[in-house]
Amino acid sequence: MKRFAYRLETVLDYKTQVLDNLKTEHAAIVQNVNKKQEEIRGLHQELSGYEDGFDQMKMAGATIQNYLLFDMCIEHMEKRIDEEKQHLYVLKQQEDAKKQEVIEAKVDTSRYEKLKDRKLKEYQRAVAKADETFVEEFVMGSNLRMRTQHRG
Repeated sequence: MKRFAYRLETVLDYKTQVLDNLKTEHAAIVQNVNKKQEEIRGLHQELSGYEDGFDQMKMAGATIQNYLLFDMCIEHMEKRIDEEKQHLYVLKQQEDAKKQEVIEAKVDTSRYEKLKDRKLKEYQRAVAKADETFVEEFVMGSNLRMRTQHRG
């Protein structure tokens, strides 16, 4: 019997390649999300430093100009944090969209894999049946030859 050949192997290979590419793109976006979260944590720490410095300056007493300077720095940091949170929100939306694409591609690819498995099982059953038929015919032929030899 001929070897098993899945007619849609090239389609399955293409779908698998698309899935792998989407997974790679998703991983890159997740990495960007993680970097942005780390950047925001760093900005929060920097803001905390300004706030601590401002509190220390208030305790020690300072000029109005120093108060205004710290206030401007704190306000600027809060604004940067808000902007970076907006960027993070956009990145998370991109990540969710790419994740959905990965899921859809996985479902699509798994259809072809299941079909291939089903066709392989059908092929294996056909091979087993052909082998069984061959053995039966061989045994019957051997029995017939033995009977013919004993009679002759």
